Amino acid sequence: MSPETITANAAVTKTERTRARARAARNRKYLVLGSRVAVLFAVIGLWEWLARTSVIDPFNFSMPSKIWDQILTWVVDGTAQGSLWEQIWYTLYEALLGWVIGVIAGVLLGIALGRVRFAADVLGPYIKVLNALPRIVLAPIFLIWFGLGPASKVASAVVLVFFPVFFNAFQGAREVDRNLVANSRILGAGNRQVTLQVVIPSATSWIFTSLHVSFGFALIGAIVGEYIGATKGLGLLVAASQGTFNAAGVYAAMVILAIVALLAEGLLTFLEKRLFRWKPAEAGTAR
Repeated sequence: MSPETITANAAVTKTERTRARARAARNRKYLVLGSRVAVLFAVIGLWEWLARTSVIDPFNFSMPSKIWDQILTWVVDGTAQGSLWEQIWYTLYEALLGWVIGVIAGVLLGIALGRVRFAADVLGPYIKVLNALPRIVLAPIFLIWFGLGPASKVASAVVLVFFPVFFNAFQGAREVDRNLVANSRILGAGNRQVTLQVVIPSATSWIFTSLHVSFGFALIGAIVGEYIGATKGLGLLVAASQGTFNAAGVYAAMVILAIVALLAEGLLTFLEKRLFRWKPAEAGTAR
């Protein structure tokens, strides 16, 4: 067999292996997706059956069909506080604003303390003490300070978002490859250039990791603030439903919140993949 034939056969074999791996990854993706849908329908079906057969109390636990009816009622007729979309936007606005402020503050302070060891040594104990506080209990204090408007909910979201972002940014700044910093110094880079061109790009993956969980914290902060006292929002829907013993309304608001959180997570994952195309896939995963 000639060398040209051997080379051609090797190329064909490599192509077939690549296609087989891609086909296997695609099949696994469909299997995982199908399994997720099956688990969801199984849980919903079991819940509905248990409630209808009175194995669980339908008054306290409600049932998926009633939750769906409640969501449709809110979509078509609105809520006592106004349209459903207005409540969603109000909560989303508070969560987004708190998330943005918390992320910016966490990144800036995390990078700063990660770069300046003296400042980290001085402020570190205070930040640890503040992080140890149960921050949810600050919501009533913010309500007293800022009133029933969105400011108190934004403040609750900020304190929940800040710390996970701060610690990831701080650790990312500390974990920068020292050889990169040394080489940039040799090339004449100053502190500002090292921070902007070496430290921040290296810490970006750490920061993005915290963004996935921090938006959920922002939603929690907004919802808790609305639950304690508000004029609009999904948290107010939960409080109003609880006050009228409407379990379906409580679960319906939770379902809507879950959908909003999943959409935000999907958007962040999409942006992360677009920004970090250069990152190699982790072992056992396929992109």
